[in-house]
Amino acid sequence: MIKKVYYLNTCSTCKRIIKELHLEEGFELQNVKESPIVEIDLEALKKFSGTYESLLNRRSLLYRERNLKEQSLSEQDCKALILEHYSFLKRPIIQIEKHYFIGNAKKTIESAKSYLGTL
Repeated sequence: MIKKVYYLNTCSTCKRIIKELHLEEGFELQNVKESPIVEIDLEALKKFSGTYESLLNRRSLLYRERNLKEQSLSEQDCKALILEHYSFLKRPIIQIEKHYFIGNAKKTIESAKSYLGTL
């Protein structure tokens, strides 16, 4: 069974969620700074979420520094940004087989917690 978390080890929110959901045990933890997401994994995420835009971290420091909010980004732009730098990937991303929980919104974390309870 594939159980994986894409996270940033310097992100206190990611660490809090991993601890809260007890993901330290039985999950592969991939620190996206040290091991950036590869295209094949990004494709699977996009297939699940529907768009690359939904995977783009709009709170990233680089996003603000580059004034990307002022630009109209295409799907290919979003994909390229995520593959270019780890900070553009929304996180954490919890993968359980073909189910993904993307981001740190309270509703997303509650859904992940509920799903984990069914395993």
